[in-house]
Amino acid sequence: MIYWNLFLSFLISNLLGYGGGPAIIPLIQNDVVNHYHWMSLSEFSNVLAIANALPGPIATKMGGFIGYQLGGIPGAIVALAATILPSALAVIILLKFVNLFKDSPRVKLMTKSVQPIIFVLLAVMAYQFFFSAFEKSGAIHLVLLAFLSYLTLSKFKVHPSFVIIGALFYGGLFLS
Repeated sequence: MIYWNLFLSFLISNLLGYGGGPAIIPLIQNDVVNHYHWMSLSEFSNVLAIANALPGPIATKMGGFIGYQLGGIPGAIVALAATILPSALAVIILLKFVNLFKDSPRVKLMTKSVQPIIFVLLAVMAYQFFFSAFEKSGAIHLVLLAFLSYLTLSKFKVHPSFVIIGALFYGGLFLS
């Protein structure tokens, strides 16, 4: 039953997640944390941080990791297949229609209309992660990490992946 639930969870999240990784993450979080209770919000945020630090599409990394955690190698294969299947089918089916509708005002309006929804989903997720981090690590660590991240990103123009890796090391040294 776990494999079926994994497949449905990742398939539906990736079918509805129009816009790629940022749109899919809150949908995966809702299923994994709130609906099936496979992970806590803190565990999910750790998976998200690790997935962000690694190269490649975030949804596939999260699907593989969560699937492996729940069902071993078969679970990882099921979750990865469910993650990749909607995009693969969409590319195969819709490729013929791309040139036909690429200048359509309705398609452009639909794309613009989805952007605020994605923003709200990401804002809610960030809000939940903020308070989860505040409860787990305390105000001093949270403010210090936020300030150092902002400083290194804006003033020193360090690549975000290095900031994420630095935060992972900080958390491993001081918060574990």
